[in-house]
Amino acid sequence: MIKHIARIIVGGLFIFSGLVKLNDPVGTAIKLEEYFEVFAVDFAPFFSAFVPLALGLSVFLSVLEVALGVAVLINYRMKITTWVLMGLIVFFTFLTFYSAYFNKVTDCGCFGDFIKLTPWESFTKDIILLALIGILFINRNRFSEVFSLQASHVTVATTTIVCTFLGIYAIQHLPYFDFRAYYVGANIPQLMQPSETLRYKYIMEKDGETAEFTEYPTEGGYEFKEMVLLNPEAQPKITDYSVWNDEGEFTQGTFEGNKLAIVMYDVNKANQKAIGEIQQLVASLPSDITPIVLTASGAEAYVEFQASHPNFTVPHYYADATVLKTIIRANPGIVLLSDGVVRGKWHYNDISSAKK
Repeated sequence: MIKHIARIIVGGLFIFSGLVKLNDPVGTAIKLEEYFEVFAVDFAPFFSAFVPLALGLSVFLSVLEVALGVAVLINYRMKITTWVLMGLIVFFTFLTFYSAYFNKVTDCGCFGDFIKLTPWESFTKDIILLALIGILFINRNRFSEVFSLQASHVTVATTTIVCTFLGIYAIQHLPYFDFRAYYVGANIPQLMQPSETLRYKYIMEKDGETAEFTEYPTEGGYEFKEMVLLNPEAQPKITDYSVWNDEGEFTQGTFEGNKLAIVMYDVNKANQKAIGEIQQLVASLPSDITPIVLTASGAEAYVEFQASHPNFTVPHYYADATVLKTIIRANPGIVLLSDGVVRGKWHYNDISSAKK
C-alpha cells in the first residue's frame, strides 16, 4: 500500500514539475545558467562550458521528468526507472542543500515561476522525495507493469515526443501561460507599489528581556534586535523595474501613453532577421504609439549595433538584463504598453502587424 502511494506521489510530482518547466524552457535555462556559473566559481571552471548548452539541457531535463513520472505511474521498467530517479534526486538534493546552506541560488526553479520556493523549502521538498523514491527503490522488484510491455513502450515514447514538441514550441514562441509579474494585463506601476501599508513589528531587548512592539519604542533603554514584516503578501510584486539612458531616469516615461517596447537584452545575440521585420513594423505604427528599445547591452555594443543597422533609428534606453528576460522570453521581443499596462507581448517569430 505504501509503495503505491509513494509511486502516485512521485509520478504526479515529476509530471507536474516537468510540465511547468516545459511551459517556459527559456526560464529554466536561465536558472541552469545561474547554477553553472556558481559551480564554475565554487567547484571547477569547466562548468562554464555548460552555459551555452543550458537551453537544450532545459528541454531534455524537463522532458525526462515528465517521462519518468509517466513511467512510474504505469510501473514501466521499474528496476531501471528507480535507479534513474534515485540518481536524479540524490543530485538535486545535494544541489538544493548547497544552494540553501551557502545561499547561492535563491530560487531553484523547481516549479518554474508557478510556485516559488525558498532554498530551504526546495531542500525539504527534495528530502521528502528522496524518502518516497527510496521506498520505490527498495521495492523495485515488486512492481508489475500496468500495461503490456509494448503498450508501455508506446506510452513513454509518445510522452517523450509530445513533451519535446511542447518545449520547442514554447522556445520558438512564448510560454503558454505567463506566471511572471509582466503578464498581459499587468499594471506595472501599480505592481511596483505595496497592495496595502506595510506593517512591522520591532523586537527589542531591555534588561535581558525581549519585548515586541508594533511601533518603534520611544522609551529609552531598549536595544534593537530585529524588524519583522507582518504582512509580506502586501509587498510590491515588481521591485527591480528601472529604465534609464545617458540623460537620466526614464522609468516613469515608459508609463506615459502608448509605448511599443522592443526588448533586446543582448543586441549581439538578437535575431537579425527579426530586426528588419521590426523596422517595417515601426515604420507603419500609428502616431499615438511611440517605439522605444530596451536593452541591457552597454553603450559601446549598442553603437556597434546601430552602425550595422543604420536605418534602425528607434531611441534606446537601458534596463537590467534579468528584468528584461523576465518581461519577455525573446531576444528581440515586443511589448505593447498603454499607460504602464501590458497590452500585448510578441516573440520575434510572431511579430504582429501595426494594425493589430
